Amino acid sequence: MDAADLDYELPADAIAQVPAEPRDSARLLVDRGPERSAEHRTVADLADLLGAGDLLVVNDTRVIPARLHLHKPTGGAVEVLLLERRPEGHWEALVKPSRRVPPGTVLTVAGRADDISVEVGEVLGDDGRRRVVVHGGTGDDLTVLAAVGEVPLPPYIHEPLADAERYQTVYARHPGSVAAPTAGLHLTDAVLDRCRGRGIAIERVELVVGLGTFRPIAVERVEDHPMHAERYRIPAETAAAIAAQQARGGRVVAVGTTVVRALESWAATGETEAATSLFIHGAYPFAVVDRLLTNFHVPRSSLLALVEAFVGSRWRDLYAEALGEGYRFLSFGDAMLLDRHQRSHDPIGGAA
Repeated sequence: MDAADLDYELPADAIAQVPAEPRDSARLLVDRGPERSAEHRTVADLADLLGAGDLLVVNDTRVIPARLHLHKPTGGAVEVLLLERRPEGHWEALVKPSRRVPPGTVLTVAGRADDISVEVGEVLGDDGRRRVVVHGGTGDDLTVLAAVGEVPLPPYIHEPLADAERYQTVYARHPGSVAAPTAGLHLTDAVLDRCRGRGIAIERVELVVGLGTFRPIAVERVEDHPMHAERYRIPAETAAAIAAQQARGGRVVAVGTTVVRALESWAATGETEAATSLFIHGAYPFAVVDRLLTNFHVPRSSLLALVEAFVGSRWRDLYAEALGEGYRFLSFGDAMLLDRHQRSHDPIGGAA
């Protein structure tokens, strides 16, 4: 597949700079399949658009305040973006300007030099990642980040966020991500309660969203794109609920591409907790997800490749209609509710 097949013209003024208020007022383009016109609703209507007996799955990862504004001993400013905490106790991070920060440099926070510091180590790979150790007295790393870090917003958002909680889902529980599972930003407790009241079960998975989610497809062939790895976990109760749902022929509805990636990785490997480099594109044999609530994605991205795999070339008509109707795009933008263009309920490897 040519990467150009995932391209479309995205005007700058269509990129949402602030989230919808209230959350569930975001517009929702409802896909009704190739033979019917799409419907224009809002996320507040979600319970009415799903069926009694559907199973809704959300990603309860929480975005950490991973961006640190620090200073070298000479006074020069350095930005550190923490990407992933390793089991050995250090972080993998991006450091700017990296060339001017040799290994062994200790960076500090203005006014907190006595109790908080960051030691920068060696370069870890071709993408410029560095080994970084956070020091914070008796507090753990997350306590330190809560005190001095800020939540990193996507590079295409240029407006400051008045309330950092608006880049968290209302059900965010497990800290670790450096980007939000953005489809879930639209959901409210009231929307979820209405779903439960209509007999729609809600289960959770965790997929730690990494910076690679913003990496464009820079090769000519989509298949040659080097997919980033992300950690996921499928709780036992979620695995059991999905197995029961499939046994009865019920639908599984994913809130966001991160949920799709977690569930389909589990289906492909049978592993309920692992790191996945699964790249969903082309004629991918979906084994779990039947419907998808998702935002509108960046051109030539792995997220758009997943959408294309889910609904086929119909995505072009849906995106064109959304742009024509003034929908807002990307992380703080509006959403779509998609039906998979072909359904099957193949058993999940190792999930029984």
